[in-house]
Amino acid sequence: MELEIDVEHWPTGDWAAVAERAAAAAEAMEPLLANARLEVSLLFTSDAEIHFLNRQWRQGDKPTNVLSFPMLGRDDLFDLPRDGPPEMLGDIALAHETCAREAEEKGISLEHHASHLIIHGLLHLAGYDHVDSAAQAEEMEALEIAALAKLGIADPYGDRN
Repeated sequence: MELEIDVEHWPTGDWAAVAERAAAAAEAMEPLLANARLEVSLLFTSDAEIHFLNRQWRQGDKPTNVLSFPMLGRDDLFDLPRDGPPEMLGDIALAHETCAREAEEKGISLEHHASHLIIHGLLHLAGYDHVDSAAQAEEMEALEIAALAKLGIADPYGDRN
């Protein structure tokens, strides 16, 4: 999978490297993402931009930490041959202020929290969801935890029982 990364309104840092590592970990847990034809647009942006996107496309009138906009369905990924032209999997956007606040509240680095949210967003693009059922949420969280472990990042759901 190829990432097209745009960084706006985030502090100085190697966010592209953070994103590439997170994407590699997600690919290791969900092989459908490991198709070289897939392209993902990843935007590191502000709460104001996320609020606008959330209101325009999701009817949510607030900023949120991450938004994912899939352009292919899960069945499309199963059927996508390895050879051929690039295919846009979708877009992911992360909101700096919300992510930074959440990272501080959790006592983790912004880089670790951003890695988690990128993996979370990529799994959404691969057709996973956590809204429709508890079983889907558990499956998605298990993949996130395993991908984060590959990066040496602790289980973000460890406090849930």
